[in-house]
Amino acid sequence: MVIPKSSIFQATRINFEEDWLNAGQGKTLSANGTASGEVEFRGVSLNNKDRLIFEREGSGFPLVLVHGYLAGAGIWNEQVEFFKSRFEVLAPNLPGFGDSAHLTAPDTIIGFAKRLLDELRACGVERFHLLGHSMGGMIVQAMAAISPERIGSLVCYGTGPVGVLPDRFETIEVSRSRLKNEGLEKTVRRIAATWFRKGEAAAGYPACVSLGLKASMQAALASLSAWETWDGQKTMADIKADTLIVWGDRDRSYGWSQPEALWRGIGNSSLAVVPGCAHNVHMEKPNLFNSIIGDFLPTTA
Repeated sequence: MVIPKSSIFQATRINFEEDWLNAGQGKTLSANGTASGEVEFRGVSLNNKDRLIFEREGSGFPLVLVHGYLAGAGIWNEQVEFFKSRFEVLAPNLPGFGDSAHLTAPDTIIGFAKRLLDELRACGVERFHLLGHSMGGMIVQAMAAISPERIGSLVCYGTGPVGVLPDRFETIEVSRSRLKNEGLEKTVRRIAATWFRKGEAAAGYPACVSLGLKASMQAALASLSAWETWDGQKTMADIKADTLIVWGDRDRSYGWSQPEALWRGIGNSSLAVVPGCAHNVHMEKPNLFNSIIGDFLPTTA
């Protein structure tokens, strides 16, 4: 259900034709949207090895989709296909993840946010709608607080205003220790299973594992440090964009206190609670997720 502060509305499920792109069929683009070996950045040619790799499809007002921990741009395949008829959809691979795994990841959420703001400007994208999931939700909150004038509408999905999560399935320190001791592959497989109600039997689980295994160990560890030092509670008041908070009621990463804090702390915010879903609502109930997001986002700024 979508809950504005003033009243309560029941979200209506809309059936859409499920004719999505298969993983890897979208365009993989460098920061200026070309597939060449160089990117134009303010008139200077730079080698693509120093730039983030984006998935970029469609036309219209830009919609930026930011993935979370141990993921990549491919996590949004169904959303890119669905929204590209209404928006220019850009899905970056964050540094150290997905097709940007060759890049060094920052160890702060602010570092991720500033890097992405700069990369979008290099793409020629100045103003845009912004949706972030999990760690990506922390990043988009920071982006909206740093550059409120650049954000059309904001979606904070499966996320909260603090990095040290009180209700997470395990502490950050346990995740760090197990990552170091058990390695990346076991960690990816174990954590990805918590994102679905059906665990390893979920239809989206193999795709999440495949994306997660692209991550560098440096990025996996640096991101955990970034969570530990990030607290967005004091900057929620700096977020001026109309904001939608989306949360699955069976989420094992972010307990209810986290989306509730965002809903109460961000001025122009509404809340959508999706029943019967864990952390990856957009993969467990993609039709419902897409309809909620589509209903919220205007096609212009």
